[in-house]
Amino acid sequence: PVGFEKQVRRMLADKRSDALSTRFAGQWLRLQDLEKIHPDYLIYPQYDDTLAQAMQRETELFFDSIVREDRPVVDLLTADYSFVNERLAKHYDIANVTGSAFKRVQLPEYRRGLLGQGSILTLTSVADRTSPVQRGKWVMEVLLGSPPPPPPPNVPLLDETKAVAGGKMLTTRERMEEHRKNPACTSCHRVIDPLGLALENFDATGAWRIKDNEVPVDSAGDLYDGTKMEGPRGLQQALLKHSDVFLQSFTENLMTYALGRRIEYSDMPAIRAIVRDAAKNNNRMSSFILGVANSAAFRMAKAAEPKQLTTDAGAAPKSNSSSR
Repeated sequence: PVGFEKQVRRMLADKRSDALSTRFAGQWLRLQDLEKIHPDYLIYPQYDDTLAQAMQRETELFFDSIVREDRPVVDLLTADYSFVNERLAKHYDIANVTGSAFKRVQLPEYRRGLLGQGSILTLTSVADRTSPVQRGKWVMEVLLGSPPPPPPPNVPLLDETKAVAGGKMLTTRERMEEHRKNPACTSCHRVIDPLGLALENFDATGAWRIKDNEVPVDSAGDLYDGTKMEGPRGLQQALLKHSDVFLQSFTENLMTYALGRRIEYSDMPAIRAIVRDAAKNNNRMSSFILGVANSAAFRMAKAAEPKQLTTDAGAAPKSNSSSR
């Protein structure tokens, strides 16, 4: 056991362990969806591929720092620093950053953790506006591991809800309130919407704003358990109140990545044990990684069968699977 832990820590210290940020974090946080979003140039002329690439790299470097500094996993929600280059710093309105190299910077309170990063805020938006539904759904699925049910059939999309009333453009919140008047939509949206509306101060490209269609942004709402929250800070505090749910969801995703398969009900006792043991070490990242590496499911996993090649004689060579 001592030698096993020593080797895991040696591998984590190796440069190649950055796969945890470029592959695991990318899959878990759905960073690949960023390339599918193309904000309307007429509304967001500042957005381009260079900015999108900087956003994704910021999240990768941020996650990598949590791993290499062995910080508590909850720092993913609360850390007061991140990594930006000049292009991204300008978008975030952060001064004194020049050049294409990424620099570690301190962040204002409203932009701390994953929920303040442009990659997450953009991939959960649509081309011409923010999407509180997509943002709330992302929080539920990715951070809390509790996907909402699919929408009922024949329910109109939010984009089909009127955008103008009384001669003025409606804000996203106002359009959502119209949408929720449909009884079939209310039950789910009352859970999803407050999570996304808490991030309404960020536009569709993650830039900070105080108005939407010339109306002051209203980012207040109630969590499903009645917790009052307002803005990114309020959502952050609400998630910390349920940090046990967040940590279990994180562990399930880490185990899924490690095993290369979906989690089964039989894996849950091991996952709960990993979370309990990590709490004794301040929920540090290494505790979760070691917990997964030490789990019976990981240590007894079989390597994938190599593809068989047909020999000249037409017979396939024998192959043996080996444990990791």
